[in-house]
Amino acid sequence: MHSKSSTKMLDTLINRVSCGRLKAPAPGREEMTQVFKAALRAPDHKHLMPWQYIVFEGEKALNELGEKYRLASISEDPNISLDKQERALSLPHRAPMVVVAVAKARGNEKVPHVEEVLSTGAGVQNLILGLDSLGYGAYWRTGPLAFNEHLKPLLGLEHSDTIVGFIYVGTPDMELKAKPIPEVDDFVSWA
Repeated sequence: MHSKSSTKMLDTLINRVSCGRLKAPAPGREEMTQVFKAALRAPDHKHLMPWQYIVFEGEKALNELGEKYRLASISEDPNISLDKQERALSLPHRAPMVVVAVAKARGNEKVPHVEEVLSTGAGVQNLILGLDSLGYGAYWRTGPLAFNEHLKPLLGLEHSDTIVGFIYVGTPDMELKAKPIPEVDDFVSWA
């Protein structure tokens, strides 16, 4: 059974690409609320809702996030160079908005921790697809800061929380080029 809307959705999924260069404007609060509604519909075993999203938007908030990155980097390596400290400060400014995606494990004996992390990852995918549907660009980064235990308390997180990624959001500032679609048979086997 096919409909125009289901075909359009499949086309969006198949042709989605990350956008590495982003500029203002970022989505407004109303648009982000709709996008977060999509993110919160991710598969979620036992309805644990392990997701948390922290939004940094605007110069002041991005500067604050950069300072958190810098402080966490210094805590990780007290001998960090000034160049690397400056880089940490500048990282959030790759886009007009950064969403920190976090999995907050609830510790249910029937749901392994990895399922809660995967649920959050599915939420991030929904978030990115929602942004794409509104004409915005996004890309998902992790890197050493996602695994830096000193960053978590600076973000108000517990040590048991998992930073799933930093989602950079804005208006595309580059031509988005379709990537080759992998051959399904290279990744799928039928029993």
